[in-house]
Amino acid sequence: MVEFYYQCNDCNKRYQRDEVRYLCPACGQKTKPGYPLQGVLSVRFDYDSIRQRFKSDRTDWSCFYAIEDRYFPPYPVGNTPFAKVESLGKDLGFTNVWVKNDGLNPSGSLKDRASQLLVAEANRLDEKSIVTASTGNAACSLAAAAAAAGKRAIILVPHTAPQEKLVQMLIHGAQVIPIKGTYDDAFRLSLEFTQSYGGLNRNTAYHPLTIEGKKTVGLEIWAQNNFTVPDVIVVPVGDGVIISGVFKAFEDLKKAGLTDRLPRLVCVQAESSAAVHHFITTGEFRRAAPASIADSISVSVPSNIFMASRAVHESGGFSLTVNENDILAGQSLLARRTGIFAEPSAAATVAALAKIRDTKSVDADDQIVLLVTGHGLKDVRSAKLNLLIPDAVEPNMEAINAMLTAQK
Repeated sequence: MVEFYYQCNDCNKRYQRDEVRYLCPACGQKTKPGYPLQGVLSVRFDYDSIRQRFKSDRTDWSCFYAIEDRYFPPYPVGNTPFAKVESLGKDLGFTNVWVKNDGLNPSGSLKDRASQLLVAEANRLDEKSIVTASTGNAACSLAAAAAAAGKRAIILVPHTAPQEKLVQMLIHGAQVIPIKGTYDDAFRLSLEFTQSYGGLNRNTAYHPLTIEGKKTVGLEIWAQNNFTVPDVIVVPVGDGVIISGVFKAFEDLKKAGLTDRLPRLVCVQAESSAAVHHFITTGEFRRAAPASIADSISVSVPSNIFMASRAVHESGGFSLTVNENDILAGQSLLARRTGIFAEPSAAATVAALAKIRDTKSVDADDQIVLLVTGHGLKDVRSAKLNLLIPDAVEPNMEAINAMLTAQK
């Protein structure tokens, strides 16, 4: 680990490591109910030290971490597959499409990256409990990582969270509190809970290490891509932390002199939950009224909207939305062409690529990376909406042949 400090993204004030835990004390209190967070902090490193220490032939990622290795829980995260998907690219009119499959993290989602880091921070601070609000994946990852470290996970989720995700939280021993309300209600109550009872709050963007954790997927893409920056990375966006983390990865690499450019970042949102897209395209914040099958990106008040917007604009990227039918079609196409079963939120990237082809906003031979953020087994109920489960047939070959003929 190299030296670092926290810097407010609003006022640019700097804070030492243990001088502040969550938001900038000055700007954070300006956050209004029902409005995105202000005073979100970013980790800033000694980039000259990184430049001197980092060697591509022995990748020491610790110099990009804001926490020492000794605090990490016994919960291996990352090193997920990165592969070219020629048949999918051909179907969609592109020659160089790749998938980063973070659905193969231990709990089945990219959120493991942030939870691993927050549990490590709880170890450093000797905090016994970690609290979070989540639509599902962050909670599942926290439950698993906390279990590995012997920590208490307290999770507030909207009552609409998929049953598969609730089962995953509970099997790891988390204390789960379903809320009759939205993710934003759960977020607010989790802050009140931490203020009243203590513990470490894992909420995305609220704790700056969530961004640092998610940044590691960008570092891996760069390394797995032979230390080359891809032209475009397509990211499903809910609260804006994943796309901010991906941007932070390449921003850190550039500041350290390890690359001279950034990938264009494409923000993908569900039509019914498009507050970040609206802010990027108009500069105005408008609450969404989410009701999407893509629960992991279904957020009415995205906590990290300002950093997400900056990530898209400074990378030369853009934003778009996809509808429910687009998402289900993308999920099916991804599974049939690549063998990857993604949850609806992650499959939104495939749906987006079809729209990108039609708008010609990306060159056909650009290297495009689709970030798959969660496994499809986390929400089988949604996948079934686009499938017909066959009835059982009589145990003879005539019946089997009849079914195969009917299914052609």
